[in-house]
Amino acid sequence: MKLKEAAKKEERLTGGHRLCSGCGAGTVARLVMRASDNPAVVGCATGCLEVSTTIYPYTAWEDSFIHNAFENVAATISGVEAAYRSLRNQGKMDEDFDFIAIGGDGGSYDIGFQSLSGAMERGHDMVYLCYDNGAYMNTGIQRSSATPKGASTTTSPAGEVIPGKQQYRKELTDIMAAHNIPYVAQASPFKPQDLMKKAKKAFEVDGPAFLNVLAPCPRGWRSKAEEGIELSKIAADTCFWPLFEVENGEWKLNYNPKDKKSITEWLEPQGRFNHLFQEKNESVIEEIQEHVDQRWETILHRCGEKE
Repeated sequence: MKLKEAAKKEERLTGGHRLCSGCGAGTVARLVMRASDNPAVVGCATGCLEVSTTIYPYTAWEDSFIHNAFENVAATISGVEAAYRSLRNQGKMDEDFDFIAIGGDGGSYDIGFQSLSGAMERGHDMVYLCYDNGAYMNTGIQRSSATPKGASTTTSPAGEVIPGKQQYRKELTDIMAAHNIPYVAQASPFKPQDLMKKAKKAFEVDGPAFLNVLAPCPRGWRSKAEEGIELSKIAADTCFWPLFEVENGEWKLNYNPKDKKSITEWLEPQGRFNHLFQEKNESVIEEIQEHVDQRWETILHRCGEKE
């Protein structure tokens, strides 16, 4: 999708919402909605994007919008899609619609995983968008299964005994690919054309599609609001957040950094990792780097970039 053409489209998520300055969720949602060519029904799980864009009696959404509980946005939109399909089969409706469910990592990796997995397995013609900011940011920055190892959150605080979260993050994109659905992709707002291209593919496939997009959070990451897009680029350049897609089971790499950076370049600008740079925690950074390197090698092999 050409950027100039996309820029001429009307906004589907308008200004005037109350997302924090520098929040990646609004940017991600706007870019994805620009890839939709039809009227849409948008479902949004409880989270930062929902509470900030639909403060009663106002809404920033131009499309039909459904807010539901934290755990069931995929079930809600799959039900809407099924009802629409029935109406079309009965000849009571002929207009084309796009169906999109949106959740943060808490509502996708954790609380909403059951309904997400079920909707994908059943084969509903819908797009699920996860904006991954790496914690339950809306309710106080608690750790989620998307939180990186070593991050300090309110429920994995860095202290004298424990240096932040002790587990590595869950690879939800891989899990969705294992559902054998038509389209799965991992993207980032630092490459808007790549994100919109992937979103367009997701809307056009016949069946379920899943998009996992990194969404910077200055509050939770304890980073500067104006550095969010740069941090999302560094995440890809360090290979912490690889950009790839899986079309009908075929893996394809979308971004291979010419100069792979050390993971310290991504950790250092974020206050949630400050404690890792103390001498006693240097081994944790080494473990994280080793894990990122192993993960990158796995992605390269799956995408046919390495024998």
